[in-house]
Amino acid sequence: MAEVKTKQNEASVEKFIDAVDDETKREDCRFLAKMMSEVTGEEPKMWGPSIVGFGSYHYKYESGREGDWPKTGFSPRKQNLTLYIMDGFGKYDELMSKLGKHKTGKSCLYVKRLSDIDTKVLKQLVKASVTHFDKKYGK
Repeated sequence: MAEVKTKQNEASVEKFIDAVDDETKREDCRFLAKMMSEVTGEEPKMWGPSIVGFGSYHYKYESGREGDWPKTGFSPRKQNLTLYIMDGFGKYDELMSKLGKHKTGKSCLYVKRLSDIDTKVLKQLVKASVTHFDKKYGK
């Protein structure tokens, strides 16, 4: 079975964010790091070379595959900011309808820039997802 490649490491989150080329995206990353740290009570950590994660949980699938992953996090990708809302979006229809301009994947929220969305709604979404994971997996 293949080993999970994206793992928490000791790389500097600050240096990673400082290296983001686009000034707006860099400032958005600083905002996300502060907000997600407030919500989770965790300091940001690098996961792999490009994900800033907060907290962690251990998952195990029926297939036997298991690993650790951040409870929430983000990555400044070329096209979008990718935010990891690990609880998915199915039970957050009301919040999602108030969020603003975005796209979603299974547990990924894609936004061009934070000015396109309501960051207070985003904070509520992150908090609800992290609370779910704390109840399911423990703090």
